Amino acid sequence: MSKTILVTGGTKGIGRAIIERFANEGFDIITCSRNEKDLESLKLSLEENHALIHVLAVKADLSKKEEVLEFAEKVKAFGTPDVLVNNTGIFLPGAILDEPDGNLEVMMNTNLYSAYYLTRALIGDMKAKKRGHIFSMGSIAGLTAYANGGSYAISKWAMLGMTKCIREELKDYQIKVTSVLPGATYTSSWEGVDLPEDRFIKSVDVAESVWSAYNLSPQTVVEEIVIRPQLGDI
Repeated sequence: MSKTILVTGGTKGIGRAIIERFANEGFDIITCSRNEKDLESLKLSLEENHALIHVLAVKADLSKKEEVLEFAEKVKAFGTPDVLVNNTGIFLPGAILDEPDGNLEVMMNTNLYSAYYLTRALIGDMKAKKRGHIFSMGSIAGLTAYANGGSYAISKWAMLGMTKCIREELKDYQIKVTSVLPGATYTSSWEGVDLPEDRFIKSVDVAESVWSAYNLSPQTVVEEIVIRPQLGDI
């Protein structure tokens, strides 16, 4: 029987790299994005390159609670995922004391509450089956304070804290929980930056780390994956 991975925000960057890595192993794919065109392109590519897998690609804005819950119902109808990767995220620059009003709310809704509501909506079936692996996509900004990234850091510190709590709550259900904390990774969010591509982490390296953590024996869990560029943070 095939297994299923759900990756939110899966059309680009790290999310897409994770999807492609697991698709290569025969996993069925569930994902979502706000951009329907990007979703259609991803679904077509996956189905062309992996004839035996099934793909559910749903247009959804996970910064909105009602759309998270609607997406969760579609996921349940497709089938409970074996792997859940809470990857949806956004970065808006700004220092806490003078950033535009609304920065914090947008990033908390997108980076934290999307994962909170989706995990709560899906965890019942995973607990009943006593299996699964949840990955939360954090950031080194959730470990270290950076100038001009205040509210983003707040949301990522909160994500790490939530993931640690979920880890404790799910130990006895044989469900693994892992925080993924990458540094600067070469994705579209860094477009236009005057730095060479090889100064950044590769998305495929993050995906490979997730795949490796997933493949450990049942009695072992990687609680945190911290990944940085070889030359240090940017």
